[in-house]
Amino acid sequence: MRNRIVTIVLAVGLLFSLGALLAGHHGMRLPGNQQGYAPRQPIAFSHRLHAGELQISCFYCHYAAQTSRHAGIPAASICMNCHRFVTAPLGAIRAEDEQAKQEKRKPRRVVSAEIQKIYDALALDADLKPIPGKARVPIAWIKVHNLPDFVYFDHRAHITAGVACQRCHGAVETMERVFQVESLAMGWCVNCHRKVNAIGVGGRRVHAPTDCATCHY
Repeated sequence: MRNRIVTIVLAVGLLFSLGALLAGHHGMRLPGNQQGYAPRQPIAFSHRLHAGELQISCFYCHYAAQTSRHAGIPAASICMNCHRFVTAPLGAIRAEDEQAKQEKRKPRRVVSAEIQKIYDALALDADLKPIPGKARVPIAWIKVHNLPDFVYFDHRAHITAGVACQRCHGAVETMERVFQVESLAMGWCVNCHRKVNAIGVGGRRVHAPTDCATCHY
């Protein structure tokens, strides 16, 4: 009986080792590894446009990253700071202006299908006034970067240390649809801490912890 148990344990260990080897050399994933995950969002929000071309700071929308464990998802009211006035891509508005000029009429209000979804979520009419009796519906954004429940991660510590958002999230400002660039595995995090302890962050020495209790307590 004892030999059978030992055999089973060794077999399970061998399977996990084989799985890790395959994951490393053939692009396969171990359970929980969501590297490359790129869910389709309810609104086709372009980080390439907003963070790249328009150079809007990450913290304008994800302001909680500086004061909270979680970066958070911006409320639709944040979107409305701009989209109360910006209702469609500039090209579509200019095309309507040109057509209106040719037809000798006033330009019509142009609203893109994606921006209209913001107005619908906030129950706003064509004049951006609340629709009586219609309830607001939160936009069901899908979280891209997920960590196991037994892992404690705090954005504040990393932002304070001067770690750029791109270090973990990749060049988001180039992404039309955000996807998970890194594995976010424990080894990846620990190796990053070891590296910055050796070379610093932005020319400044840091003391990133590597003990288990930092993330698992």
